[in-house]
Amino acid sequence: MRSGLQDDGLGAHPYGQSEHCRQIVDRLTPERRHAFSHVKRFMERLAGDLEFRRALSENTDAPRAVTERYGIEVDPMEMLPLWREGYVKYRFKPESAPWPLAMMWDEHMGEMLRHRDLLRDQGGMSTINPRFHAWRERQIRRCSDELGKSAPAVTHPILAFELSEGCSVGCWFCGLSADSFQGYYEYSKEHAELWRGVVGVASEMFGPAARTGFCYWATEPMDNPHYDRFLFDYYQITGTLPQTTTAVPLKDEALTRRVLELFNLHGTTTNRFSVLSTRHLNEIHSAFSPEELMRVELILQGKQAPIAKALTGRALERKEKLRVVDKDDAIAILERDHTTIACVSGFLVNMRQGRLQLVTPVPGSERWPLGYRILGQHFFRTPDEFKEGMQSMIDQHMLDSPAPDLPIRFRRDLQYEPGNQYFHLRSRNKEHRVLDDVGPISVGELIACGNCTASELVRRVTTDATSVLAVADLLDQLYAAGVIEEDLNDRFT
Repeated sequence: MRSGLQDDGLGAHPYGQSEHCRQIVDRLTPERRHAFSHVKRFMERLAGDLEFRRALSENTDAPRAVTERYGIEVDPMEMLPLWREGYVKYRFKPESAPWPLAMMWDEHMGEMLRHRDLLRDQGGMSTINPRFHAWRERQIRRCSDELGKSAPAVTHPILAFELSEGCSVGCWFCGLSADSFQGYYEYSKEHAELWRGVVGVASEMFGPAARTGFCYWATEPMDNPHYDRFLFDYYQITGTLPQTTTAVPLKDEALTRRVLELFNLHGTTTNRFSVLSTRHLNEIHSAFSPEELMRVELILQGKQAPIAKALTGRALERKEKLRVVDKDDAIAILERDHTTIACVSGFLVNMRQGRLQLVTPVPGSERWPLGYRILGQHFFRTPDEFKEGMQSMIDQHMLDSPAPDLPIRFRRDLQYEPGNQYFHLRSRNKEHRVLDDVGPISVGELIACGNCTASELVRRVTTDATSVLAVADLLDQLYAAGVIEEDLNDRFT
C-alpha cells in the first residue's frame, strides 16, 4: 500500500477448519489421551494450587509421590521443563526431547493458539456481508494497536446472546460488572420460536460467521436451566455449538454434563470453567475425571493463581477504592496492559429484554469502564424487528469510508509525529510510517489537528482531479487500517 499501512492478512476460512480444535485431542491414541488428560490436570494444579507448588519444590527428587496424592497418573520427571527451575529454558525447543510429556503439552498449547487464530478468521464475511466484514476488519486492526496484551486473545466473534438477566456469581474481578441475577429467559414455546427466528436471521445475514456466536456475556450460562436446549437449537440452525464459559459448573452438575455431552457429540471448540479458588479447583477435580475435562479449559482465577485481571469493571473499581494494595492481594496483579475482557465486534443480544446493541472492544476507561464501546441500540419483539435493527445499525455505523461531513481525526491513543513527506503514528503496540506526498499540504497534519471534515481536507490538499483521487485513496487506507477515530463522542469529550 502507498501509505505503508499493511493489511493484516485476515480473511474467512472454510468452516471445516473449525474442526481443528476437536482433532487436537481426537487424533491422539487412547494411551496418549490418558497421559494428556493427566498432564493437563498437573498444569491446572501447578497454576491454581499453592500447596501443590510447594510440595513439588520440597520433593524435587521424588515428585511422583506428590502427583500420586492428587490422583495424577504421570511422572513429573518426564516433564521437567513445565515446572522445574533450570529446565524452563528448554521449552518449545528441540532440547526438550528428553521430556516427552512436556513436548506433548507444548505442542498442544501451540495448536490451541493456532485454533484461536482460526476462530478469529471464521468471523470473516467478505462475500455475504462486505460492509460488516470491512467494519470488523477495522476493529481488529484498531484493537491490535490499542488493546495491549489483551489483543491477541480477542477473536472478535460477531454475536453474543444473553439468556439471563444479570449473574448469580458476583465475582469481585468481573470485567463487565454484571448486575445481580434477576431471572432467565425460559424455553417456552413462544420464546423458543423467537430464539430460533433470531438465530435464523443471523445465520441468513452473516452465513458461516454466525457460527462464532456464543450465549453469555454479563451473565452466567448455568443460571438458565434450559441453557442446553438453546445451545442445541443454535447447533441445528448454524451447524455449530456455541462455546460455553461458566464459573459454576457444579451449580447444576446435571446441566453441565448435558452441555459437555453435547460437545462430545457435536462440539468443535473448547469450553471453559472459571475456577475461583483452590477449594473450587478441588471440588471440580473431585466431580470430573481428567478424561472428562480434556476439552474443558480451566481458567484459574483464584488468589493463588498468577493470572492478571483486566482493568475494567469491578476489578477497576476495587483498584480505585483500595489505592494502596497489599502485594499478596490478587488485585495487585492487575496489569494496565491487560485492558479488556470484551471480545465481540458485532452484536450483543439480550433475549429477556429484546435488546440489540452494536459493540466492539476498547481499553477500559472512564467513558467505557466495561472495556467495550456501544455504538448503537435497538429493541425487538420479532425476528423481523431483530433483522431491521441489525441492518439499521450496519447502515448507520459501518461506513465504507470516512464520513465526508464529519470531523476527521486520528484515534486519541495515537501519537502523531510529522516528517518530510511522511508521518509516524505510534500506539502502545505498533508504529505506522505513512507516506504523505499526495499534495502540497500535509494530510497527516490536517488530520492530527482535527479541525476539518474529510471533504474539507480533500479540498484544502488537492489541486486537480488526479490529486483528489490520491488523497481520497490515502484517507481510505488510513480508515481501513483503523487509525481514524470512529467514535465522535469519544474524541470531542
